[in-house]
Parts: sequence; structure tokens; C-alpha cells
Amino acid sequence: MSLVITDLQKSFGSVRALDGISFAVDPGQVFGFLGANGAGKTTAMRIVLDILRADAGTVTWMGRPSGELPRRTFGYLPEERGLYPRMKVLDQLVFFAGLYGVPRKAAEAEVRTWLARFRVPEYADRRAEQLSKGNQQKIQFIAAILHDPQVLIMDEPFSGLDPVNVALLKAAFLEMRDRGKTLIFSTHQMDMVEELCDAIAIIDEGRLVAAGPTRDVKRSTGKQVVRLATDGDPDLPWLADLEGVTVVRPGRDYSELEVRGATDPEVILQAALARGERVTRFEIADPSIEQIFVERVGKSTREEESLAGPPDAPGAARAGGPADGAAGADR
Repeated sequence: MSLVITDLQKSFGSVRALDGISFAVDPGQVFGFLGANGAGKTTAMRIVLDILRADAGTVTWMGRPSGELPRRTFGYLPEERGLYPRMKVLDQLVFFAGLYGVPRKAAEAEVRTWLARFRVPEYADRRAEQLSKGNQQKIQFIAAILHDPQVLIMDEPFSGLDPVNVALLKAAFLEMRDRGKTLIFSTHQMDMVEELCDAIAIIDEGRLVAAGPTRDVKRSTGKQVVRLATDGDPDLPWLADLEGVTVVRPGRDYSELEVRGATDPEVILQAALARGERVTRFEIADPSIEQIFVERVGKSTREEESLAGPPDAPGAARAGGPADGAAGADR
């Protein structure tokens, strides 16, 4: 059994925040929930947590509706941090744990352990307002896990963290996964998705545009990527003669090429060698999550606009989209 989201729909006035999204997250997975700003990610997370109620659709965990589950089933790290600025770190973390029934002594010991792990044991007696944004984020993460939730849901957990703190948080992620916890997080940092996520879902304008194991999503495009570097002209002008090959990211160190259809990526290497180029890098890979994200997000909107005609044509408004002035609505 797993976390199953089925045909989730939610509107705020004329704004359709979620338009029938469905996907599942297996226990023990690290799951990436991706979308542009305003795509509906936060709305979906809050419905899973029973903070918001869906207009239609269901959310279940281990076969039970989310609204019937004990609150301590879930941990939540919101994008908008929720610390009391003038309260000492130790006191408020113990308070948060107590809301889930964790005894004070056990909570205090766990808090001190996590503060030491995050290399800030001296912050126990500091007020939250005295901490940097990144350190406040670590405190908020600790607050989300003190009650040992089965499912941890995080909205942009890496935002604002420096590389050292990113590494500390990633290590915590992996430890929780190894303990059988289910982790779901949204992010715009696609390298984190590539490194951590077993599976992903991408939503655009409230609609699901891709979902499944990360490897399957990357291979669903039918394209391959070649990373190529030679000692010759870094612009690789001779690639224009190869059918089905496009330069998607030129670079001085190496160029990234997209190979489409039945074209064999090996023809690129053969062409380079035939020209007498000294090849210093040749790598065949699946498209990156970032490439898939850029390709899929906004695609449905572009397709519908092309069918509807110019913006001032009759009937050009996108069906189901936000009304004029609502595009910036918080979703």
C-alpha cells in the first residue's frame, strides 16, 4: 500500500488550482513533486495533510483516507517558516513535539541530538530571530520530524541553504529513507531531484504532465543526450550536417546534444573521428529532469493557445484557466 492521490480537484473562485491530478508514492520512497510557481504543488500538499479540503478526489495512506489518520502520521515543512521569533529554539521545539504527544524529556534529548548533527548545538538557548534564514530552516526541519512521522512532506526544503547545510540535510533525508520513511518534497533545484528522488510527479497549471519512477520519466521522451567535447572548434559547426542531432547546450568544456528518433548517438562519435577530431569526452545519457521539466511545463498552455488562435481572437481564453488578473494567485 502507498500514498494514493486520485483525481484531486480544487478551485479558488475562478482559479482552477488542481485539475484532476492522480499519482501514488510508495512507502520508503523519496519523491519529487515538481512544478512552476503557482502550479498547484502547495495546494496539493495541504490537501494531503487535511489542511485544505478538495472539491473532488481522494487521498489515502495505507488504504485509509488522510482525514481519518492520526496527525502524527505526517510531518510538514512549509515554505513559509513558522517559528516563534522570540522563543528559544529548544523551548519551541519541545513545545512542537509535545503537540504530537512526545514526552518533554524524550523531545529535549532528540532536539539536542539533531542540533549537534546540524552543527549548531549552541543554538538551543538562542531565540529564533537571532538565527540566519538557513539555520531557521534547519530548526523548522527538526520541528517537522521530532514526532517520528511516517510521511514527511516538505515545500522547498533546500531554499536558501548554503552547500554545507544542503549536504547535512541530504544526509538526513537518506537516513530517514533508510529507516523506511516516505519523503515528498517540492523544489526548483533539479540537481537535488536527480540525486535523491526515486520517483517524481510534474504538474503544470494544476494538471499532471508526467509521473513515475525517475528513470522511466527520463526515458519517456524517446530522446537521448550526448555530451561531447573535442580539441577542435568548441562550437562544433560540423554537427549541422547530422540529421536528428541538435545542440541544446553549447559550452567550452563540453556541448550537450539532443538525439531524436532512430538516430544512433554513435554517428556523432563516428563523424568526429572521421574529421580527425580528438574526442576528449563522449557520453550517452537520458535527458535530465531539468530538460524534461522545461519541455513539459507550459506545453499544454502553448498547445491550447496555438489552437485558440491569436490572443485577441474570439474564444482565445484558455478553458479552465485563471480569469484575467488571477494569474498571480497563490496556489
